[in-house]
Amino acid sequence: MKKFVSLIILMLFLSMLAACGNSESAGGKNNDSGGSDVIKIGAIYSASGGGAPLGKSQMETVKMLVEQVNENDGIDGKKIELIAYDDKSDQNEAVLSMKKLIEQDKVLAVVGGTLSGNALAMVPLAEKSKTPFIASATSKQIVKPDENSSRDWIFKTTQSDDVVIPKILAYLKEKNLTKIAWLNVANQYGTSAHEEFNRLKGEYGIEAVIEEEFEATVDDAKAMLTRVKKSNPQAIIVWGTAQESSVITKNLHQLGMKLPIIESQGIGTKEFIELTGEAAEGVIFPAGRLIVAEQLPDNDPQKETLIKYKEDFKAKFNYDANTFGGHTWDAFYLLVNAIEKAGTDKEKIREQLEDTKNFIGISGIFNFSKDNHTGLDESSLVMVQIKDGKFVIAE
Repeated sequence: MKKFVSLIILMLFLSMLAACGNSESAGGKNNDSGGSDVIKIGAIYSASGGGAPLGKSQMETVKMLVEQVNENDGIDGKKIELIAYDDKSDQNEAVLSMKKLIEQDKVLAVVGGTLSGNALAMVPLAEKSKTPFIASATSKQIVKPDENSSRDWIFKTTQSDDVVIPKILAYLKEKNLTKIAWLNVANQYGTSAHEEFNRLKGEYGIEAVIEEEFEATVDDAKAMLTRVKKSNPQAIIVWGTAQESSVITKNLHQLGMKLPIIESQGIGTKEFIELTGEAAEGVIFPAGRLIVAEQLPDNDPQKETLIKYKEDFKAKFNYDANTFGGHTWDAFYLLVNAIEKAGTDKEKIREQLEDTKNFIGISGIFNFSKDNHTGLDESSLVMVQIKDGKFVIAE
């Protein structure tokens, strides 16, 4: 009888071991990032909350790309296991998610960070743990906190403020628009760009006749915009993302302010046009080439890549791809390219990312270096205008 009981206990123990060995999460087996079966990649995007107009397409893009790579034998025969979290547009959620990916899920690398504030909050954990992190947010502080330093383990795939602002200032100078009203959302995205604007405006002969901030939750800014109207600017810069910028743009229209409106790349989604309606007509902003891909000449080196991503995304999700999902395409394939060349050693992946040259992506052609973890310059941007509810290359 004792032998029988012992046999039963042994069988139960072996069954438990087998069950532990077969546990899975989305995309593959639950092994360490450098394990023999899978390559664990983490993702954190703002798929809900205020950042959802940007983050939803980013989350869907990374899931689609993982499926595509796995259907084609993965990376060197290893399937990718994607562990993805929605930070709900909240910095605390972003930090908790990053901590979980690094300490519990033990991912090889992380892509994500829809909003600048969230990405900046995630950076210290990636740096401390020496985990490659490729962000999809704009602030240059994500990769370069000051002029004399850089982040060793942090890269990003969006054009930084010090690339975007000069593009806008050059446009204003070309159009002889020198007296400008500057309006920005009161968060890291807006204040970082404001600092860059003030740093560079004098070089282009630009004067700010008024500077104002608005909250990301703004629902009526007509009182502020009445002050702006009295300052008699030649043009207005509105720096925010789709939701809050839509409110400002509609209020400008309601106040009859018929002057050039230049906005940030944060409005580069059809949702902005839908939210803003007729007030969006004529708005100009800098953007990557994705949203005007069909208008590019056939010899443009990005065109084929852009069109394929747009077609794949539309076929799978039944709505148009946007610039923000494109930033995730870049982050994911930059990481895949580095793993293919460097293997699953984190330090070697970091070195390979830093050594990436002439990588044709969605946001531009990337050239990283030790001192440049963004890899894009002004040539990656075009000025886009909204005409008849569509994005067109501005004249």
